[in-house]
Amino acid sequence: MSYPAIKTENLSKKFVIDHEVQERYLSLRDVIAAKAKRLTGRSKVPKNHKEDFYALSNINFEVNPGDRLGIIGRNGAGKSTLLKILSRITEPTTGRITIRGRVASLLEVGTGFHPELTGRENIFLNGAILGMSRAEIRSKFDEIVDFAEIEKFLDTPVKRYSSGMYVRLAFAVAAHLEPEILVVDEVLAVGDAQFQQKCLGKMQDVSRNDGRTVLFVSHNMGVIAQLCNRAILLNKGIIEASGDVNTVIDQYISGSRDSGENTYRVSETALDSKRNYFNTIYTTDRSGRVTSDFSFDDQVSLKFQFTINEMLPNLNIGIGFQDKLQNRVFTVLKPVSYFKNITGNTFAGTVTLPSSVIAPNSYSFVFVIWAKDVALYDSVENICSVRIHDNGTDLAVYEGFDYGSIIVNPIWRND
Repeated sequence: MSYPAIKTENLSKKFVIDHEVQERYLSLRDVIAAKAKRLTGRSKVPKNHKEDFYALSNINFEVNPGDRLGIIGRNGAGKSTLLKILSRITEPTTGRITIRGRVASLLEVGTGFHPELTGRENIFLNGAILGMSRAEIRSKFDEIVDFAEIEKFLDTPVKRYSSGMYVRLAFAVAAHLEPEILVVDEVLAVGDAQFQQKCLGKMQDVSRNDGRTVLFVSHNMGVIAQLCNRAILLNKGIIEASGDVNTVIDQYISGSRDSGENTYRVSETALDSKRNYFNTIYTTDRSGRVTSDFSFDDQVSLKFQFTINEMLPNLNIGIGFQDKLQNRVFTVLKPVSYFKNITGNTFAGTVTLPSSVIAPNSYSFVFVIWAKDVALYDSVENICSVRIHDNGTDLAVYEGFDYGSIIVNPIWRND
């Protein structure tokens, strides 16, 4: 019978928040008035207010050996608090945790390091904390140094390391000293893109090949989807969703969408000066929900209505797609005669962009009504901003870097 590597039962963590009453600057008149009120018994002395805040509330989940669990959620959802409890850095207020195996944690830069000791000494110190013998640590020593790429600074006190060097060594130690459970927070974001990719590969290797358990917190949904097979979504200290990583990520992205806030509407003042114009423009996802957030494999649809008071044979609708620097990515055109009249002089249309093509990044649109060699009737720019999120492409680890606007699948040959 296989037992879970980690099991939490009704786990809660409570903090007490003090709300201190701030005294404002008092003039002589205020002091005399306050003194008079105290003498007459009408003065009320303000008291500090204390509030119970639950960073985690009744958390229940299990992690099986070899699982790669992603923990996602907004800032303040309780992710780091959960990892600190699982790493035994802080105690829960209520509940029970069962952990089977040694835990190595990488929660913040310098976790478990003594600043006055050298890199070499800290490797042995961390190994000893994990319960490893000197011989075991020595057998892994060369691998750790090679992975961290700090051989030149091995005998330098770590207090003189840059934050990137700190993280490289800390991750190398945590990953190579053979813990059964590896806990990693967002600290890897400190490293460069090449090192992040290296760490991602190592975590996949120790989980899939060695059967070790990985708990990983990140705001990068692409990396979570690429590394993890399961995920839990935390929201205000409670588990909102748990299960298959892609399903949980979709729920997280769906929950973060701000419906209706990304809609363009023509202003009343513009109606006096325009003969042909757009009334409304907004973006929807595959299910028809109004949103500005899309996953890489989702379809971006633009729904729009426009009014035509001056019809011409060569009148066109033009839509420009531009990146966050307002560089044009592509343009599409369609004759106004293609669209159906819905009422009076008002027409409606939808254009859907292909999925799995637009690279993860931020974009916006330009809409125009124009007739070639005649007139530009309406032009609305930088509207309906959208964000495409990576949910597991090979380039997921580079999300946040600019690697172009279009992802193509070329034909490769090794000749």
